[in-house]
Order: sequence, then C-alpha cells, then structure tokens
Amino acid sequence: MELLRSRGYIALLVLGAVIGAPVAIVAYFYLEAVGRAQRFFLTDLPHDLGFAGTPVWWPIPMVAVGGLLVGLSLRYLPGTGGHNPADGFVAGPAVSARDLPGVAAASLATLAFGAVLGPEGPLVLIGSGLAVVIARLLKRDAPDKALVVVGASGSFAAISTLLISPLAGAFLLLEAAGVGAGMASVVLAPGLLAAGIGALIFVGLDHVTGFGTFSLAVPNIPTLGAPTVGQFGWAVAIGLAAGMLGTAIRRLAFQLQPYVSRRVLLATPLAGLVVGGLAALFAAVSDKGPEQVLFSGQDALAPLIRQAGTWSVGDLLLLVACKSLAYSLSLSSFRGGPTFPGMFIGAAAGVALSHLPGLPLTAAVGMGIGAMTVVMLGGLPLTAVLLTLLFLQADAINLISVVIVAVVVAWVTAARLSPWLRPRPGR
Repeated sequence: MELLRSRGYIALLVLGAVIGAPVAIVAYFYLEAVGRAQRFFLTDLPHDLGFAGTPVWWPIPMVAVGGLLVGLSLRYLPGTGGHNPADGFVAGPAVSARDLPGVAAASLATLAFGAVLGPEGPLVLIGSGLAVVIARLLKRDAPDKALVVVGASGSFAAISTLLISPLAGAFLLLEAAGVGAGMASVVLAPGLLAAGIGALIFVGLDHVTGFGTFSLAVPNIPTLGAPTVGQFGWAVAIGLAAGMLGTAIRRLAFQLQPYVSRRVLLATPLAGLVVGGLAALFAAVSDKGPEQVLFSGQDALAPLIRQAGTWSVGDLLLLVACKSLAYSLSLSSFRGGPTFPGMFIGAAAGVALSHLPGLPLTAAVGMGIGAMTVVMLGGLPLTAVLLTLLFLQADAINLISVVIVAVVVAWVTAARLSPWLRPRPGR
C-alpha cells in the first residue's frame, strides 16, 4: 500500500498509459507483416514464378532459406535472437535496444518462411524492449526497478495485441513471471493500463476507426451440452497422452540443440529442409496443403475444427506426426513462441479422437488444446485453460470442467516426466 500511494507509482501508471499505444502499433504491424510474408512466400511467389499452384516440394527450399536467415541472425547480430522456445513461455527481463534487431530478424525469418513456431515469444521481447527505450527517452535517469515494471508493461501491451484480451495477457505474464501475493496487482497494473490503452489502436475511439483485431475465437463449433462421466474419463486419458507427447517433442528439441548451437549456419538451414520436407510429405500423401504442417497453426486451427468432417483419421494422425516432428525441429533451431503449434497439434489429435465413442468433437478438441498447451508452455495451467476457452468461447461454460481436468492431468504428467526432458550432463 505504501508503494501504491507513492508519487513514483503514479508516474509509472502514467508511463504505462503512454507506452500502450506505440507498443500496440508496433505489435500490430509486426503481426500484419508476418501474415503478409507467409502468404507471399507460400502462395504468391510460386504463382509469380509461373507455377499454376504451390508445388508440393515448395516448402523445402522456403523453410531452408528461413533457417539460413535465422542462422545468420544468431551468428552476426547481437544477442541470442530471443528466448529458447523449447523452454516454454518465459517472461524474462527486457531485452536491450541493441538486441532488438536480432530478435526481430530471427523471429521474422522463422515465422515468414514456415517454421513451426508462433509470434507470442518475440512479441513479448519486442514489447518490453521498446517500452524501455521509450521510458529512457522520456526519463534518462529512470531507476532500474522502474524499468523492470515498464518492460513488463510493454510485454503486456504487445501480447494482448495477439490474444485480443488484456486479461488474457495478465494471466499469461502473471503465471510466467511467478509474481506472488499482493505484489502481483501492483506490478501488473501499469501493464494492464498499457494494454487497455493499446487496445484502442484496434477497436477505435469515438469516430476514429481502429485497425481491426486478430480474432482467436472459432465460430460455429458444434454445441456440446452438459459434460458426461465418460468425458471426464477421456479428459484423464487425453491429459496423460498430451503429457507424454509434449514431453517427447521438447526432449527431442533439447537433444538436438547442442549440435545446432555448434554449427548454427549449417544446422539451422538443414532443420529447415527437414521441416519443409515433412510439409511436402504430408501434402503428397494427403489431399491437404503443406500449410497444415508449416507455420504456427494459429490461422489454420479454426478451419481445422470447422471442417473436421472433411478429414480422415489417417490424415489427422499423419498431420499430428508431421507437425510434431516439424515443431520439435523448429524448437531446436529457430526463434519464436511455443504456444500455437501445441494448440494446433492438440486440436488435430482431438478431432481424430472424436471418432471414438463417448467423445464429442468440441470436448475432444478443447481437452486436446488445453492439455498440449500446458505442456508446451512448460506449465502455466491457468493460462492453458484460459487460452482454450478463448478459442472455444461459444461453448466455454460446458467445456470448462473437462478442460481443467485434462490440463491438470497433463501438467502433472509432464512434471513427473521432467527429469527425462533434458539430456544428462556428459551425454
């Protein structure tokens, strides 16, 4: 309460409101650039080169080029290009202005060319770094403790751009940072203010039209109805399976990382070749496009659920296998966020399992998304439940109980398997 009453804290709140809009603008155009680049390299470029459509082999050179660009960024630009995505979602200290170009370059090369990672990790780093830069421009002698809160506020505003909800951003950063007790509200309030002001960039103010939003909700999902006893049994089974699958994906990534770090300019393009090859293999065997395996899966998730009836079980299982391997390779070599590929794999597995008795589609997808999300985030069960319900909000009330059970079971299972996750020293 003493901190809350201080003049310095009022200044922090004002600063949070000031940085919200510019950070949200940068985050918006970052996401817009990613979307445009993905469409250009996967769809427009082959058409411009004279192909009737996107050749089945096209992802192989594309992801390899992305890998080369990531390797060059990691080798020659300052910093590490961002967090290691295999560690899950990490809310660490703000990156310096010197390291921001490396974060932006490595993440854009990752996302634009089709590696299987998402934008949330880079957004957090870019938002925090940009907020600290703005704070130093406004007040050169700002104390380090204040800059920590300012950096968190920038992360808050940036990630809320993607999640379309300041409250969802609060859950994610609160769990990831491990902020405890009464200090949580004090530390996060400037960020909440920054995210709230930043949201005006998308929704508009008075007669000023906003940019528009990136909607996460999946429309027109089948109505679930009240959960059954059998669905709770499925929640336990799906949670156990997700705990094992997610841990296996992360373990392979950790196993590969020492080799990648020693030969980054060779290993990262090679990983890109394999990721592209997996996408080409899936497109050749199934009647679906390579984009199902490429990219984070954020944009493909809603069509997958809405068009579940057009997928065979065999294609779904092949998709889960190819996406999981591509995801693991991307975690080991590229830079981006770990959230959305896990959600997509969980949804695809849920669609496949919904062909079994006693498991409705919406329940299966919800449990799969939540369970895989908590494992791939490295924990964060509250965030995993909230993100699942944001996607499937049309039936959130009926889903919440079974999703919570699946998430908790997956979380505990992954924790029990965590000693197996990383290679032992000396191996």
